[in-house]
This record gives sequence, structure tokens and C-alpha cells, in this order.
Amino acid sequence: MNINPAEVVANTKLEQAKINNNEIKAKFWQEQIENLRSDLVSLKIEIAQINPIVGDLSNNAEQIIDLSCKAFKSGVHLLIFPELVLCGYPPEDLLLRDGFITKVEIEIERIRKQLPKAMSIIFGSPTRIGECLYNSANLIQYGKVRSYHKQYLPNYGVFDEKRYFTPGQAPMVFECQGQRIGVVICEDAWNETPVSNAVNQGAQTIVSINASPFQVNKHNQRLQTIRQRVLENKIDFIYVNAVGGQDELVFDGGSFTMNRKGEVTNQLPFFKATIQILGTPAIISSIELIEKTIYDALVLATKDYVQKNGIFEGAVIGLSGGIDSALTLAIAVDALGSENVQAIMMPYEYTSTISIEDAKAQTSSMSVDYRSRIVAMSFCSFNMQLAPLFKGLNADTTEENLQARIRGTLLMAISNKFGKILLATGNKSEMAVGYTTLYGDMSGGFAPLKDIAKTMVYRLAKYRNTINYVIPGRVIDRAPSAELAPNQVDQDSLPEYYELDAILELFIEKKHSVEYITHQGYDVDTVKHITNMVLSNEYKRRQSAPGPKISQNSFGKDHRYPMTSKFQP
Repeated sequence: MNINPAEVVANTKLEQAKINNNEIKAKFWQEQIENLRSDLVSLKIEIAQINPIVGDLSNNAEQIIDLSCKAFKSGVHLLIFPELVLCGYPPEDLLLRDGFITKVEIEIERIRKQLPKAMSIIFGSPTRIGECLYNSANLIQYGKVRSYHKQYLPNYGVFDEKRYFTPGQAPMVFECQGQRIGVVICEDAWNETPVSNAVNQGAQTIVSINASPFQVNKHNQRLQTIRQRVLENKIDFIYVNAVGGQDELVFDGGSFTMNRKGEVTNQLPFFKATIQILGTPAIISSIELIEKTIYDALVLATKDYVQKNGIFEGAVIGLSGGIDSALTLAIAVDALGSENVQAIMMPYEYTSTISIEDAKAQTSSMSVDYRSRIVAMSFCSFNMQLAPLFKGLNADTTEENLQARIRGTLLMAISNKFGKILLATGNKSEMAVGYTTLYGDMSGGFAPLKDIAKTMVYRLAKYRNTINYVIPGRVIDRAPSAELAPNQVDQDSLPEYYELDAILELFIEKKHSVEYITHQGYDVDTVKHITNMVLSNEYKRRQSAPGPKISQNSFGKDHRYPMTSKFQP
């Protein structure tokens, strides 16, 4: 590397002063080093917080090339992309296909050839060396490719990186415009060694490329962790994160820079693909409402799931007049546009007039195509066919579930005919205890509220109405009901939702025992009833539609419980 000789001398003198415990000389030489660094040629860095599509290698590479060429024309020296941006994250078992890795290698070479020689970029991709596959940060500089390999491979929660990758061993530090920059990848920065090793190799600034999924309060954890690394090593830090929805994960972006004092100097937007040159005046956004953050995550996840798959022409929703379908409709419209959303109301004799009025009012306020189809004839037809089999048996939840299944069948038929994905409207509280009908209201290809507790559903509905009033107040205020039986409300068979959600959080999120939960002041019979419902309904959840993860433990990849089990918590 072309290291400034004067800085080498100053560093040597500083080390000698420290060894000799000469504080005056140490302070003098530290000041000289800072002055030399400030005199270096200006380094213009740009962050590319982009939204790749998993497996879309050619288009992802084209985006890297286009943005790199534009950045070069605007005088940028170094452009930084997120982790595994070339293939998208997480590519999962695509990584086990030789043909996939071969195409990755072809695209890396195409990027190298088309990149301006005086331009430097960092982007993430898998790289293959012999029999080993690495999660790598590729530096293309002066027409050559160097790669740093991720050293700490996460293998918890939604992460399975040890299934695919070999851990790297060595740091990578490079020079750009006279400044020395070290590179790490995501989980590496949560550990002391990779960053300190890069600093020991002369890094003045650390670049971390990331594909860090969103969950509540995750960004604060990132800031705390990176601040710890910064203050330990007295370095500047550039944190570049991916953005976008990918199946059950949603990446929130929120890339940032932090100076060696631990101060955030640039903060990029959340849930939005964007490009930003560092060093320009930047507004550091304040902490956003948790409801806004979650709502934005659900909108982006729904939008990307529908649009990235490319096989749906919008969405259809079974609108009941209740809070869950009302919030799901708002999310769908904000994600896809009102012209691409269709709402179907399917009343039966237990459906209240209020539900019909409120459903119609919301579709009118959101300019959504609204249709109503009465299910009484279908229900009677099924009952006639089943009557000989059910002779002498009393009506029970079977008949209630039949109503839900008729609605599910009709909605799936509409989905097939018009090419619109059916959005399931169930929430996490219902899914937890099985208060939902398999092949009925569980029908659908995506479930925006799958990781949203019922109490949070109400908070999100109230938040959405602060943007503009679209969810009728009666939907939020009245007692929730499946309306499958006369005068039915959810609390006929469930505790109040504030109590249910508190117990579910302790049991599912925190993984506490029944004994621990009852010691927090909850009735032991209620806790046993709820926890048994959770465990006995795993078979339903295993068949549920995917939905965006926003919590520490969603009913997705990070929840792997047996359907057959005798465990008692």
C-alpha cells in the first residue's frame, strides 16, 4: 500500500512515547497523526442501500454496474453495497447448486470488466474457493478483485449460515485515496476480534456490509454494538444494510455512519432503497414511533412479496367488518395501491349490520373494489349433504368452521380466477392458541399480521388513522368477534387480549415456564389452558401462510417446535 511515510514516523514516535509513559510526547504525536490524516486527499464515499431480489443475479449485477458508473461520474471514489447483494439474502439452498454459484462467478467477472478502473466498490456475494463456499465482501479496485470472507457465521433464529458457508480467517484492509479501510460483514461487527484485527492492520475506518433483518428495537441494538466497537478502537464506522422484503424477512435499511466519538453522523432512511454520499449535510432522524416502524415493515414486506414474485396482479381480502381484516386492507392498499386490491364481504345470518356498514365504509374511504356475496345458500347445501352423517349430533364448532371454510373456498376461487393473491387476515394471538379455522380464515398466500399480537393490531389501526382516517372507529372500539354464532365474542373462549398477549409473550417470546408466568400474578389455570392451546395447535401453524417477522420469535423459521410432543411446560 502507498502509506504516507510521515504518518509511519508519527505512529512509531507515538508508540515509543506510550512505552516510555511520556504523556506529553504521546499527546504531541497523536496530534501530529490527526493533522496528517486531515491533510489526506478527500475521500468521497457513497452508500448504496438497495433492495435486491434473491436469485435475480443478472438484474442485481446490472444495478451494481449502473450505480457504480453513475457514482464514478459524480466523483465518488468508493461505493458500498450490502451483504450478499449480488444474489440477495437469504439465498438458502440455492447456494447448494453448483450452477447457481457458477452464475455468481460469471456476474462478478462482468461487474469487474464494466467497472471504471479508477472506481472502487464493495459488494457482497458468495465466493467459491476449492471445496469451500464463503460469504464474502468483494472489493473491486484497479480492475482487480479482492475478497474478505465473513468470520462469524450466525446460526440462530432465522440464520443458517453454517449450513452453507465456511468461516473466513483473515482481516482485509485496503487503501483508497490515502485512507486505510477495513472490511467486516454483519455478525463480525458483533464480535471484538474481526474489528480489532483490522485496526491492528492499520484500518482507520471500518466498513460493515449487512443483511440484517428487522425486528422491534433491532436498530437500537445495532447502534449500541457499533458504538462499542468504535469506542474500543477509536475508529470511524460505516454500516451499510440491505432493505426490502424477502419471504418472511423484511430488511429495514437504516444504514448509518458513526465517528470515533460514537456519534451518528449520517442516518439513511428506513424501509426505503436510497443512495447517499457521505460527508454531505445530513439530517439525523429522531427515533420513530414503534407503531410507524412496524407498520412500514408490514407494508414493505407485503409489497415486495407480491411484486417480487411477479405472478400476482394484486390482492384480494375477505373483509369481515372486524379489526384484523380492516388493518390488513389498509396495509394492502398502502403496499399495492387501491386499484390493485379487491375486498369481498361474505355475510351470513350471524354477521351484524354494523360489520357490513363498517366494511363498506372502509372500502369507500380507500377507493377499493368492494363486492358482497351471501354464503347462506352454500352453507345450507353443505348442511344438507352432511345431515345424514351428523344425524343425532348437536351443532358445535363444526358448523361454525364450515362457514369459515365456505368463505375460504370462495376467496381462493376469486384469487385463482383474477390472479390476485389472497391475503390471510389472522394475527399472532389467534395463531398462537389456534383460534382460527384451518382451510377457512387461514386460507391465503401471505399473512401480513402473522407476527402481530392482537393488542398491537389495535395500536397499528389507531396509528394508521393518524395518517388519514380510513378504519371506522366502531371497528376499533367494539368487542372483537368471529361472528360464527349468535352474540359471539372472542372472550367467550379466550381471556381478555391484554392478558392473553402478556402471557403469550412470556411463554413464546421469553420461553418462560408455567410456574414462572403464574409467579408474575396470572391465574395458574388460565396459564395452563393457554400454554396447552399453544402447544396443541402447532399442526395448524405448520400449515399457515408465511408472514413478515417483526418479533424476536415469530411463527416462522425461528420457531421450530414438534407437532407431536408430550412436553408440558
